[in-house]
Amino acid sequence: MTGQTSDNPGMIRLLTFNLQVGIHTQAYHHYLTRSWQHLLPHRRRGSRLTMIGDTLKGFDLVALQEADGGSFRSGNVNQVEYLAEQAGFPTHYQQLNRNLGRLAQHSNGLLSRLPPGHITNHRLPGPPGRGALHVRFGEGSDALHIFVAHLALGMRARNMQLDYLSELVDPLHHVVVMGDLNCTLEQLHAHKRFCRALDLRHTPTIPSYPAWQPTRALDHILLSSSLTPHNPQALAPMFSDHLPLAVDVQLPSSCAKAISITSQGHTRRQSSGL
Repeated sequence: MTGQTSDNPGMIRLLTFNLQVGIHTQAYHHYLTRSWQHLLPHRRRGSRLTMIGDTLKGFDLVALQEADGGSFRSGNVNQVEYLAEQAGFPTHYQQLNRNLGRLAQHSNGLLSRLPPGHITNHRLPGPPGRGALHVRFGEGSDALHIFVAHLALGMRARNMQLDYLSELVDPLHHVVVMGDLNCTLEQLHAHKRFCRALDLRHTPTIPSYPAWQPTRALDHILLSSSLTPHNPQALAPMFSDHLPLAVDVQLPSSCAKAISITSQGHTRRQSSGL
């Protein structure tokens, strides 16, 4: 597969990260004392993004949550685009979920070294401002499907959103659901419909929140049983209240082959049209 950082042709490296707009949160009292950074620019935010981008260079697919799409608070910098350029990703996609005009552009993001076959935006049910991306790599039953999501804080809305994702995931085979799901693995396992639709592989509990003393596993990279994880881990804090989570994923040979063929086709066409 073109553009991979892994030496194994059937292995891809995934990372999910709630960016928190690049606010350097190191303690609970910073939610109060640094809350102004959700509305106003900070002179060091650019250098923080540059350092984050250096870390992202080691991955094939990156899911971002709480990224800003280019507003006053981010210095009019589209953080998804900036990180893609800084880390050398040829493909990036921003999903704008809460548009506050010039004040804030709350977004999910995808950075990819593999050219997607198709990307679909989904507005999740419940309070406005939550969304999911469905990214397909390859074609047919051997395609790889990546879902990037940031779910609601409240259990009722979150369960509605998991129901919605279950409908999307159920007919698919090779699936990854990754992002800030705002719930623990125990809460996810209690949602039987979602676990059944995903055919959820056993996943280790990796605390990711709060970043300075992680005790809760709120961020996840969930795999269907056809995909094999290697070396799941939380990375060191990177200027957010969440830790980044990473995992190497071994793809079935048929899935790896489908993605490789698609990647070669996109290389010949020079553009995916997305």
